[in-house]
Amino acid sequence: MVSVSARVHDTNPQLPDDGKTRRSRHRPTVYTAPTGRRLATLSLTALGVVFGDIGTSPLYAFRACFNTKYGLSPTVLTVYGVLSLIVSSLILVLSVKYLMFLMRLDNRGEGGIVALLALLRQKRRRGLVVALGLFGAALLYGDGVITPAISVLSAAEGFEIATSAFRPYVLPATLLILFLLFFFQKYGTARVGGVFGPIMLIWFATIATLGALEIVRDPSILLALNPWYGARFLVLHGAPGFLVLGAVVLAVTGAEALYADMGHFGRTPIRLVWFVFVLPALLLNYFGQGALVLRIPDAVQNPFYLLASRSFLYPLVAIATLATVVASQALISAAFSLTQQCVQLYYSPRVSIIHTSRSEVGQIYVPGVNTALMIGCLLLVLSFGSSSALGAAYGIAVTGTMTITTVLFYVIARQRWHWSALSAGALAGAFLMIDLAFFGANVAKIADGGWVPLAIGGGVFLLMNSWHRGTELL
Repeated sequence: MVSVSARVHDTNPQLPDDGKTRRSRHRPTVYTAPTGRRLATLSLTALGVVFGDIGTSPLYAFRACFNTKYGLSPTVLTVYGVLSLIVSSLILVLSVKYLMFLMRLDNRGEGGIVALLALLRQKRRRGLVVALGLFGAALLYGDGVITPAISVLSAAEGFEIATSAFRPYVLPATLLILFLLFFFQKYGTARVGGVFGPIMLIWFATIATLGALEIVRDPSILLALNPWYGARFLVLHGAPGFLVLGAVVLAVTGAEALYADMGHFGRTPIRLVWFVFVLPALLLNYFGQGALVLRIPDAVQNPFYLLASRSFLYPLVAIATLATVVASQALISAAFSLTQQCVQLYYSPRVSIIHTSRSEVGQIYVPGVNTALMIGCLLLVLSFGSSSALGAAYGIAVTGTMTITTVLFYVIARQRWHWSALSAGALAGAFLMIDLAFFGANVAKIADGGWVPLAIGGGVFLLMNSWHRGTELL
């Protein structure tokens, strides 16, 4: 590993050289798609780092849609409607918005909302748009604290299904796993991904197989691929149907982290893994859960685990536990990338940044951020005590960031791609309609814990804005 101080790119040339900051003018980075063995290696590590959060959503997303507070019963139309909404979200948000359009926008290979902010600054755009982008980046840090906590806590709680004797050890086990997770970050994204990649390979193969076996029993469940069922569901159920979107969004909460992790692996491996492996596995499992619930309505209490036979339950719990631990990695890696970009853009004090790969410049480790995230996660676990309690705080930050990302996309599409206002507005407007629906459905969670990521994001925003303003005055 090579430890270096963060280099500041020349994106703010009016600032004087203080003798400590190394300045250089960079040519635009030309992205070269990896091939052969390198592509296979990057794809496997990306599977372990980037897709953990999205990949473990079948554990709770479909079940959360039938929470008693929504008052939904598992009828044919409600199950088809929920599945249709999940499929539409995965395709429109992940496949179209992020993988097809947003990943074409990068700042020297780096992705994420801070990369969009850098592109805006290069055009000397100030004011509300930049402040909005800065707040969106700050919100992602709030989500980065909650995601590892809820993922690992839900993993430890999974053992209660096998035996209730494990209940007193849930919190201690969660704290220990979180500590070890952050401890091993110093070994680098490639090594962590090299361990997590095979785990997620087994995970996706397992959930795809479980879902496919149930679909074979009732192939008619595939009718829910029709988006008409989702639209009808929202119309028929009114306000409760709208609030269900707060649970549907759990299926796509890793989207922003996926974009921010682009600098670690490049866009080609991420796109390849998503379309060839991850998306088909997720769809098979969600539709398998829907078919099971229609066949056995009581299975709605925990449809994921009930897909498995009794003899396979213990191995499935073990695999799920490992997978949900892996789910934490996407946000941790994204926080490292965001911090490096903030330093380069004068939105953060310079911090120690360790480059953990000699071939991939985006693979880094930031000790200070790692420690802060670890402390925040441990405090959240001790404060909330259960994944269901933490669930109330989950979603508000990432949906806010997703909404702001769409606004920035419109501005950059106009100034960088020279799209007409009509073309950019039509596409961004469609994305914004989806994002605002998800955000509005999550606003109801603020009083029950959603204030936590907002408070963290607000604090980070104040720090970033103050540091940048102070640097300009200097």
